[in-house]
Amino acid sequence: MHLATPRNAGLDVARGLAVLGTFATNVWVFTHPDGLLGSVLEPLDAGLGPALAQVLPLGKSLALLSLLFGIGLELQHRSAVRRGIPWGRAHRARALVLLAEATVHFLLVAEFDVLMGYAVALLVAGPVLAWPDRRRRRLVVVLLTVHAVALTALVLVLGRAVGGGGTGVGAGLDTPYADGSFLDLVVFRLQNLLVFRAEPVGLLLLSVASFLLGAGLVRAGLLDPGAVRLRRRLVVLGVVGLVAEGVLLVACGGYAVLATRYGTAVLVALGVLALVLQAQDRRASQGPRWLGRRLAEVGRCALSCYVLQNLLASALCYGWGLGWAATTADRPRLTLLVYALVATVVLAVAHLLARTGRRGPLEAAGARVQQRFLPRPVAAG
Repeated sequence: MHLATPRNAGLDVARGLAVLGTFATNVWVFTHPDGLLGSVLEPLDAGLGPALAQVLPLGKSLALLSLLFGIGLELQHRSAVRRGIPWGRAHRARALVLLAEATVHFLLVAEFDVLMGYAVALLVAGPVLAWPDRRRRRLVVVLLTVHAVALTALVLVLGRAVGGGGTGVGAGLDTPYADGSFLDLVVFRLQNLLVFRAEPVGLLLLSVASFLLGAGLVRAGLLDPGAVRLRRRLVVLGVVGLVAEGVLLVACGGYAVLATRYGTAVLVALGVLALVLQAQDRRASQGPRWLGRRLAEVGRCALSCYVLQNLLASALCYGWGLGWAATTADRPRLTLLVYALVATVVLAVAHLLARTGRRGPLEAAGARVQQRFLPRPVAAG
């Protein structure tokens, strides 16, 4: 739980940025009186400010988190090989532990949880890391191509069905977010299991490709301090992604959000990752600045912070807690307030853990469980 090298500092900073950035998207779900269903069905013409506030972080942080997951996967693969631990059993143990944690999080905290999808993607991507690089790169191209074709078809079908604008529906929903109990929400998630798990299933190909892409970037030298040329290329891709998002949103209207969230966001995330790593390498001797240190602390206990921020937002916004989502008329201002409060608490908790030298509780528990499943290292020779 320390920043041993500038490379680790950069990854921790990027991971912390991704966790808090993901909440910048999810907080709009919490502050809607009808939760996820109401947020998805809400028209996108609620004003330029709220629309931009939702679109700007949309998908970027999730894509960045996926890339970082792949980077961590490659580093763990190298560690397993170095220690003589069979990789197949190692990655399956991690995936099963993550799946168990994600299932609890889905049922008790947030129905839009992405971790269950990550666990399944890990089971698929893990064995591929042992493939030759050329074969692995071909698989990434195939996965991204199939995903792009399916996403394009979905955008065209939805755009033609509703004329390219928002859905215009969302009123009259019967959901328990505003006035239901904690148990009511658990039951509601179980009753709508297929609906709430549709996104992770639809993103399986993209998640696997992102994991393999992150791993491939490590093999290409992205984490090396001298990888300036590679990082510059990724920044260019990020700029291309931003320009493409602007064109899509202007030309295609509301359902272009699908193309940006699940398409161009990956390009933007590549640019952000490269910028963060390069910035931290330039400060290798001094270490991260104040904000970088706070983000790195969040990044070192990313799973615990991810769950904590969702739990806090639930307590503030849902009916079983303070119920702010149903009692506050000014949703943009409420969203800003909830984000500020939750982010402050998350940063404070992460800082306290760092000061005391402790791991995040979920990271510590997951590591203990994984160790019980892992075989003993195989002695060399």
